[in-house]
Amino acid sequence: MATPNYGYEKRQRELAKKKKKEEKLRAKASGKPHDDSDAPEAPTEQTPDSGQNAAPGGEGRG
Repeated sequence: MATPNYGYEKRQRELAKKKKKEEKLRAKASGKPHDDSDAPEAPTEQTPDSGQNAAPGGEGRG
């Protein structure tokens, strides 16, 4: 059985990280929003207790 080539695996991981970083920089420079799952979007102002159509109970029962 062949021994694992850890150096090769590490290099591939480094190249993947570098490629991803360059893609993010390119997207940022072009002004396009990058779909990144690490940064969730801020919720809009549509909360259930914003006062619209809410019953006095506070849960919107009607």
